[in-house]
Amino acid sequence: MYDSKPYYYGTGRRKHSVARVRMYPGTGKITINGRDIDEYFGLETLKLIVRQPMEITNTLGRFDIVCTVAGGGVSGQAGAIRHGVARALLQNGDEMRPILKKAGFLTRDPRMKERKKYGLKAARRAPQFSKR
Repeated sequence: MYDSKPYYYGTGRRKHSVARVRMYPGTGKITINGRDIDEYFGLETLKLIVRQPMEITNTLGRFDIVCTVAGGGVSGQAGAIRHGVARALLQNGDEMRPILKKAGFLTRDPRMKERKKYGLKAARRAPQFSKR
């Protein structure tokens, strides 16, 4: 369907999730990993996160979004898609940059999981203390 059409591309990342986002001129249909957004994300808040860059730039019904996302959990994937959509919108035109920048959608969220340390059960969780 979208094989030879021109598109805008953006890569988004959050935590361990990586999203490859392609935006085609269209009607506003969002497809994630071959499934509709309503089928992929159960929570309404996650769908809202994905649509945020489109809403803030008034481009909600102008593009069809096809994205492939891998790694992490649902929240991280939604954040990665949002980052990718924002970057793809920049390819459409640089006049959207100040709006997206001010909203913080172009900044890659640097927060990552802290590594596990030896002698501990998790990053900071120590084994249970036993007096005897």
